[in-house]
This record gives sequence, C-alpha cells and structure tokens, in this order.
Amino acid sequence: MQWTEEHESIRETAAKFIDNEINPYVDQWEEAGMFPAKELFKKLGDLGMLGISKPTEFGGLGLDYSYSMVFTEELGRIHCGGVGMGIGVQTDMATPALAKFGSDELRNEFLVPAIAGDAVCSIAVSEPQAGSDVAGIKTNAVKDGDDYIINGSKMWITNSVQADFFCVLVNTSEGQRHKNKSLVIVPSKTPGVSVSEPLKKLGMHCSDTAQIFFDNVRVPQHNRIGEEGMGFIYQMIQFQEERLYSAAASLKGMEGSIQATIEYTRERETFGKPILKNQVVQFRLAELQTEIEALRALTYSAVEDYIHGKDVLTKASMAKLKAGRLAREVSDSCLQYWGGMGFMWESPPARSYRDSRLGSIGGGSDEVMLGIISKQMGILG
Repeated sequence: MQWTEEHESIRETAAKFIDNEINPYVDQWEEAGMFPAKELFKKLGDLGMLGISKPTEFGGLGLDYSYSMVFTEELGRIHCGGVGMGIGVQTDMATPALAKFGSDELRNEFLVPAIAGDAVCSIAVSEPQAGSDVAGIKTNAVKDGDDYIINGSKMWITNSVQADFFCVLVNTSEGQRHKNKSLVIVPSKTPGVSVSEPLKKLGMHCSDTAQIFFDNVRVPQHNRIGEEGMGFIYQMIQFQEERLYSAAASLKGMEGSIQATIEYTRERETFGKPILKNQVVQFRLAELQTEIEALRALTYSAVEDYIHGKDVLTKASMAKLKAGRLAREVSDSCLQYWGGMGFMWESPPARSYRDSRLGSIGGGSDEVMLGIISKQMGILG
C-alpha cells in the first residue's frame, strides 16, 4: 500500500475523535446496554467519516477503500467492540450495495442521510434458522401493484433498536434460492415493522441487537436495490467489505490488549519477580504480535486487490477467518496472564474475551470461511 498524507489525516482525525468522544464514555454505555448511535453518528458524519469511500455526489469523500480501512483500523482503539461494530454496520455492511447498485432516487433518499449521520441504518439478513446460510432465508416480499408486501423476521440485527431504515434481504420469487432474492430498503417506522427488546449477549454489550418482525409491511418496489433477483449476489459483494472490515477492525484492539498486558505483567509480581520476566510470557506475547502483523499484511493485500478491481473472495475470507481465531487466542492468552484480575467482569481482558468471541461467528462463521476457501482451492466436496 502507498500511504499518503490524507491517509494519515484520516487516522489522526479518527484517533482524536475516539479519545475525546468515545473512550471516556464506553463504561457508561456498556452498563446502559446501548451507545447513542444517532448522536455519535451525526458527529462522525460532520467529520466525513461515514462516507470515506462513497461517491461524492451523495455526500461521500470519493476516496478509495484503503482510506476507509485506515479509519476502520483506528476503530480498534475503542475500549469495547460494540461501538466499532455499530459504526461498521453503517459504513461497510448496510450501505455498500446501496452505494453501488441503488438508483439515484434511492441513494438520495437513504444513502445521503446515512453518510451525513442523519440516519442510522442496519443490515437485516440473518434469520433464526438462517444465519450463515444466507440462501436459506424465509422472509418474503410479494408484489402488490407497485409495492412489495413483506412478511418474516430477522435475528441478531445490529443497530436495529435505533435504526431509521433497514437494508433487508428478502425472497421476491419462488425460483432458485440463489436467484430469487432482492435487497430492499425498509424504513423502520413503516407500519407492520416491530423490533424486540434488545437481546442479551455474551459480549458487545453497548451494541443494540434485536429481532425484527415484518407483518404485512408495504414498501414501494422502487425501494429495491438494483435488479430483482440479484439480492444474493449483491449481498455476497457486500459481505466482502464486511469481512475486510472485521479483519482491519480487530488489529489495534488486539495490539491494545497485548500492550495492556505488558504494562500489567511488568508491575504484577509473583514468586519475587514481575510476571513479564518469565520468558514464556515474553515469547508468547512476541508470537501473538507477529501473528497480528501477518494478519495486517494479509488484510491490506486484500484491500489493495479490491481497490484494483480484483476478486478478493479468497483473501477476504482468509483475513476474516484469521482475525476471528487470532482475536480468541490473544484475548485468552492476555486474560491468563492477568490471572484472577483478568477474570473480573470489568477488567479489560475480560471485556475483550467476551467481545472478540463474535469474530468467529458474525459476518460468516469460521466454518463458512473455510468452506469458501476450500471451494476456491478446488478441494471442497
């Protein structure tokens, strides 16, 4: 990657914002079970951070995806996972397909306020019986005049309690399950849309996650993104950015965990010497730091290919797989070196341990990533 002053400017802006507007309030938001997305996103929108690689004609900065990844990597400095995940849904999970394939009318109505931070958005794909198996969704949209009538439900939906609109994957025909789906924008205040109480999760406590229900929800067909029946393809493309986001966002969080562990074990003594003086601890932390740097190289290799229009399915899947597994290793090792203090609910390694576990599940499980990689290698089946 060729880094520019503009990359560094985005990095500095993000770091300053995190230090002043997010980290001082993380404990409060974790306790409350929700961060104030509307307030926070508006501030980020005013800084131009919600549309870094989105088209300028709709309020974005029009920069290439490497600039978005620099911002994403800085989000790993946040002292919890939930806020960064909510921001990532807004920038890299619910809006890429809208930005690429939506009509100008649709983008003006929904993408512009999302980039400006005037609207909170959410991606609604997963269902109770169809998480990583995207093609297995049951939510359907039936044509009625110029409208769709949507029925079904979505599960584990991030930002859903505060969302102004959802990007919803629905079945729009009875055809083959990879060719019968469409992405449709559904405003959250549409009659028939209801959202459950926030779900209680193992981690990501300040991220509002809920189940969404669609009961005869009527939306105009012009709310469909792109062509009918192309929703599965659009969502697979959208997943590439989500998976690169997941990898990049994990890097500085893991490095922060290692640095906090170095500082703690340098001061904490057992058997007459600091824990850090044990070679096994030194070598393990060195090994983990090396793994993080290898993941960074893989991630930015994929980003560079993506910028140049190359297929990044394999590399993005590898980066997502590695990020999820490495985050578990780092959090587990760091917690171990903190000992009993690490096992306390509010300790940094305990929060990291809880939050990082989602990395191997959300956005496509490890098993799905391995299936994709195996298929790309020609050995699946």
